[in-house]
Amino acid sequence: MDFNLSGAVNYHYGKFPPTNINYSLFIQELLKATDALARYDQMLKNLHNNEILLAPLRNQEAVISSRIEGTISTMDEIMQYEADDDGTHSPNVRSDVVETILYQRALKNAQAALENGYTFSQSFVKQMHQQLLYLGRGAAKSPGEFKKEQNYLADHSVRKIQFIPISAEQLPVGLDQLFDYMQHSSEPPLIRTAVSHLEFEALHPFQDGNGRIGRMLITLLLWQSGLLSQPHFYISGYFEQNKDEYIETMRNVSRNNDWNNWIKFFLIAVEKQVIHNLRIAENIKNLYEEMKTEFSELLSSKWSLTALDYIFTNPVFRNNRFVSSTKIPVPTAAIMVKKLVENGYLLQKEEAAGRRPALYSFEPLMRLVRV
Repeated sequence: MDFNLSGAVNYHYGKFPPTNINYSLFIQELLKATDALARYDQMLKNLHNNEILLAPLRNQEAVISSRIEGTISTMDEIMQYEADDDGTHSPNVRSDVVETILYQRALKNAQAALENGYTFSQSFVKQMHQQLLYLGRGAAKSPGEFKKEQNYLADHSVRKIQFIPISAEQLPVGLDQLFDYMQHSSEPPLIRTAVSHLEFEALHPFQDGNGRIGRMLITLLLWQSGLLSQPHFYISGYFEQNKDEYIETMRNVSRNNDWNNWIKFFLIAVEKQVIHNLRIAENIKNLYEEMKTEFSELLSSKWSLTALDYIFTNPVFRNNRFVSSTKIPVPTAAIMVKKLVENGYLLQKEEAAGRRPALYSFEPLMRLVRV
């Protein structure tokens, strides 16, 4: 290994779970984060069709969480992949796009598994990891298998090791302690989630994909603990914007046993991300209400709301999927799409060619959710 080890921080052996949590240092942040999450959850409950909001937010989370790990894909690429996905993997799709799609699907499948009665365990996170890495560059990084040798977190630009996670030999005990803490800790849910996220990242149990799995666990823990009525809260945006502080505050737990500042950072992250997500949600909701009126007037059809709901949930789509999913008669659907293009609601990204239908983008929504 030709990386410099000087200054590297070692895993905090014997210091988990923390015994030095001082609530007086972050009680205001805890109250604000709890209140913000309650408002966010109320907003989700009030939506008549929350998939209209959650589809774009989930795609945003997949793009940003993958970007933190150096995987660069755009919202337009992800949406086009979804529009063309027929259950097979096209070799022409960039690996970055595939990795982001796999993140989105692994998170969705994990949410469904917990709804069906699964609990956090070693086999549960191995299954998440297997789904996250089974295609693309990650496929060579032992999907679904825990590390068998020491791994490192490094700053590749200066070839320096920043953090040395728990050893492979001690990982099984470390994971048992973590999952026991997740299930049985009496700490408030937000504190338990903050501590669990950090501990998972410090264990770094896999060769690759640890950051993405660790961020998925935040969403899942907040939901399972009852702070959210549905498993939908996405925090990667704040972590990406404050990446240096995120990494340094986590390292400082192992360096100085400073759990309090990490918890405080995490609580601020939750509150700020909720405010951001609520703003996007409000914009999407307002757009939906505006479009409901405008689609109804423009299309003059009993199918106008059906078309709107489909386009909001699938803002990049091909004609054939639009027809088959909505059951709108083909001639009616063709007239609708033509009117929506002519009036600037839809942008034609690809013309029909041979057996390949035309590709459209619903730009009013895409402008709100591009990251």
